[in-house]
Amino acid sequence: MSDDRTPIVAPDADNISAAALRLREGGLVAFPTETVYGLGADATNDEAVAAVFQAKDRPRFNPLIVHVGDLGEARAAVSFNPAAETLAEAFWPGALTMVLPRLDDRIALLVSAGLDTVAVRVPNHPVAQALLAEAGVPVAAPSANKAGCISPTAAGHVVFSLPGPGKGGPDMILDGGPCHVGVESTVIDLSGSSPVLLRPGGVAAEDIEAVVGPLASPGKNVATQGGAQKSPGMQERHYAPNLPLRLEAEEPKPGEGFLAFGPGAPGGTEEAMNLSPTGDLEEAAANLFAMMRALDGPPFEAIAVMPVPDRGLGRAINDRLRRGVGPADG
Repeated sequence: MSDDRTPIVAPDADNISAAALRLREGGLVAFPTETVYGLGADATNDEAVAAVFQAKDRPRFNPLIVHVGDLGEARAAVSFNPAAETLAEAFWPGALTMVLPRLDDRIALLVSAGLDTVAVRVPNHPVAQALLAEAGVPVAAPSANKAGCISPTAAGHVVFSLPGPGKGGPDMILDGGPCHVGVESTVIDLSGSSPVLLRPGGVAAEDIEAVVGPLASPGKNVATQGGAQKSPGMQERHYAPNLPLRLEAEEPKPGEGFLAFGPGAPGGTEEAMNLSPTGDLEEAAANLFAMMRALDGPPFEAIAVMPVPDRGLGRAINDRLRRGVGPADG
């Protein structure tokens, strides 16, 4: 590894303290959550937040999620309503992000693309929790990769996804091991009259509906005036590998890597990997991005993907796969 790449460090007390100091000083730190690795910056520091967008080549209309240590910190940042209180009690800390009206004027407007709402969550990962507690500031943290590309679920993915610290990338990467959820958080918009599912993710929509009732769809036009979006991950092309994806495939064609699912499907070879040989959707979600990365390059020319049931975490998996393909021509 060349010296200009970001150092991967153990998440011990000294490195947590050093990472927290870098955040307070306006630097960038990559750290693990239960969903994916995030690229963190002090959410109250305009220049630090701008550096996140620069490092990722991220469009300014695409907002960031603010990570906080507990419900009390979230209540200080955004205005809670009864539905938000209920969901926080049921799913926090965890892979649920809620979009609510802004309260804390210190949070950079760029975090929410200039909107009067902020997306917040409390991550369920000991390293993330330790970093937030030590930093003492809300941390804006999108996935630690180039915008639109496959999200990182291991520390090594971040090294090859972002520039080094001398070139606008993170100053360090806290290595907390593989992310056990493996897909980004579910995002619910609670700023209107009824809850809206903006992005399926690590908490199944069915579980959320069991708590607060039916979730509305965001509809076709998810952008607000000026082109800003209320949630990350809503672009038509996102989470994309370098190679083309072919979905709903029963078997690979010549030159294709094969992403299988379920019992009896091929897997465990260089050409074929199985998201879950037992058909477990949680296991499949945890493996999705890492296996896509493993197949994303020579000797393959494309990646074929078997059907995945569109229920529970399968909705999040299929959302990532469809956005990885991108919009149809025309």
